[in-house]
Amino acid sequence: MDKDGRKVFSDRQPPIDVPQKNILKQPGTGKQRSQSVPVPAEDQAQAGASAAPAASAASAPQASGKDKKLEEAKTKADAEEAAKKKAEADRVAKARAENCARAQKSKTSLTSGGLIGTVNDKGERGFMDDATREAEIKRADSVIASDCGTKPTAE
Repeated sequence: MDKDGRKVFSDRQPPIDVPQKNILKQPGTGKQRSQSVPVPAEDQAQAGASAAPAASAASAPQASGKDKKLEEAKTKADAEEAAKKKAEADRVAKARAENCARAQKSKTSLTSGGLIGTVNDKGERGFMDDATREAEIKRADSVIASDCGTKPTAE
């Protein structure tokens, strides 16, 4: 409790000016703070000796638990990364397929021999001349070659 009598929840140590009796729980331990009772030096030595092996035994399973959690988190992160890569590869493959179909359709209309209407920079309508038609056919051929051919792997 703070100096005004309100309960304060925090993950940090209380200020030094807060008396021990006002501290209900220590941060991180989840246990109530007990009043310190003087213990004879002999009992402290025995308690310290028995607590050391118990602490090391308790920390070993806890470390493997952390490793297990760490491995689970790593596996989950790897799976998410693989899913993102697969989604990106699928998106790229879909875009390539659309570009391929669009280029093939464009080439078909360009090679049909009919007049193709265009709009110039000034907004005027006109017809595509033979030089422009050949340039567009070459561009369509290059798109077909890059997007319709064998697709490179994402690895």
